[in-house]
Amino acid sequence: MSSKTFNYKKNYKYYKLNKPYGVLSQFTPDHEGQSCLKDLINVAKDVYPIGRLDKDSEGLILLSNDPSFNQFILHPKNKKEKEYWCQVEGRINNEAILSLENGVNIRVNKKRYLVKAQAYIIDQSNINIPERIPPIRKRQNIPTSWVSITISEGKNRQVRRMLAAVNFPVLRLIRVRIDDIHLDNIPSGRISEINFA
Repeated sequence: MSSKTFNYKKNYKYYKLNKPYGVLSQFTPDHEGQSCLKDLINVAKDVYPIGRLDKDSEGLILLSNDPSFNQFILHPKNKKEKEYWCQVEGRINNEAILSLENGVNIRVNKKRYLVKAQAYIIDQSNINIPERIPPIRKRQNIPTSWVSITISEGKNRQVRRMLAAVNFPVLRLIRVRIDDIHLDNIPSGRISEINFA
């Protein structure tokens, strides 16, 4: 990330975390026995996650104690892109990709929305993603494939709903980018301070 897109301040802290599957993107559990961020990382008490990533999803979470960074990333008028790599059931095809780009209808809280995404099929030979812990469920006679989905809005479980709408249920979802901040090679469960240089 560069100072051209955000006027960072040296007296604040900015981090990126690779959230594992099954961990809440908050510092306190909703129920006893749940895993949350305090089980993974130790940061100053005024540092909070920016936005959310549901418990079943993995990947990039930003954290900071700078309120203006929170506004910069989350305010709808800024339309920050979020990219997800999704492992889906079946061999995703160009017809599904076209549907995602042209727009699909999803239902959220009993309301219908027409939503669009940038999408492309990921060549699995070009990616090196460690196995999830626990592993995804596999069905012997049904292959899986990977797709990149980029959105700039954030309806509840939007990416999962979009892929279900084109008949490719999500088995695994990893957020790999927010705006121009990339997950890079941070191991699952690890945190890294963002270098703005």
